Amino acid sequence: MERSDLELVMAIRARGSLAGAALALNVVPSVVTKRLGSLEARLGQRLFDRTTRRLSATADGEAVCLHAKGLLDGFAALENELGERQSELSGTIRLVATFGFGRRWLGPALAAFNEQHPGLQIQLTLAEKLPDLGAEGHDGAVWLWQPQHRRAGDWVTRRVARNQRVLAAAPAYLEHHGLPADAAALASHDCLVARENSEGSEREFALWTLRHVKDGTTVRVHVRGPLSSNSGELVRDWCLAGRGIMLRSLWDIAPHLASGELVRVLPQLAMPDADIQWVAPWRPKTPRRVRVLIDFLVERFRGEPWKVDPTRSR
Repeated sequence: MERSDLELVMAIRARGSLAGAALALNVVPSVVTKRLGSLEARLGQRLFDRTTRRLSATADGEAVCLHAKGLLDGFAALENELGERQSELSGTIRLVATFGFGRRWLGPALAAFNEQHPGLQIQLTLAEKLPDLGAEGHDGAVWLWQPQHRRAGDWVTRRVARNQRVLAAAPAYLEHHGLPADAAALASHDCLVARENSEGSEREFALWTLRHVKDGTTVRVHVRGPLSSNSGELVRDWCLAGRGIMLRSLWDIAPHLASGELVRVLPQLAMPDADIQWVAPWRPKTPRRVRVLIDFLVERFRGEPWKVDPTRSR
């Protein structure tokens, strides 16, 4: 069977008549009648039962149509990929990102990417909660998240950049309250709790899981403090004002660490699983424009531009 044969049987099945198929294929009805008769003769099978009002697929015809759809979809995907290889990137990329990382790091990166590929339209939505990407038509998200509680086969993830959530405080706070000797001592300090980008009780947000950088062992500590917010930026501002110790991503507070406005507390500890991830619903074929964007982001953030001198810690 040739591709034109596959297109013929699919058109007949979809339209339910030879005249309708002829209209879809832009030929006269007699051509469809002749081609169908020739195909059935070659296969030795009747593919459609004819009545005066309508055609219906036989069991053999249904089997042919089932395989024809998959083969035609494959042809279309191959042609699309070859066309993309020969031309400039075009089309629309729809992304979601967290407010903080989206504004500070992803926005400038997307502007640079668009300069390289001006034929693209890029739509970035900033959100506090990861939406249903597939249902809302997004190609993917740049998120501090992995689908640990969902079936792995339903998702595609790729690490865009390494990152850590670290403990930090303003010098003024440490001068007044002193340095915690270890993780357990955090329970007696004023800790600033951020309740952003997730769902859970206040108690869950105030349970910090920290990993030793050297040996990978973890410690969990319940922290407390008079101030908490669903805005990470507000928590950062409180920390800068000397109101307590916070747990915050390096990409967010790197400039403040570099300037000395903030200093690392217990630098041997960091929160695990804080890497920046590309997250997308699984699909058989990812468009080339999206694959190129992901590669660009991985390369751009490979050097972790938010890193600061590790000697600036307490």
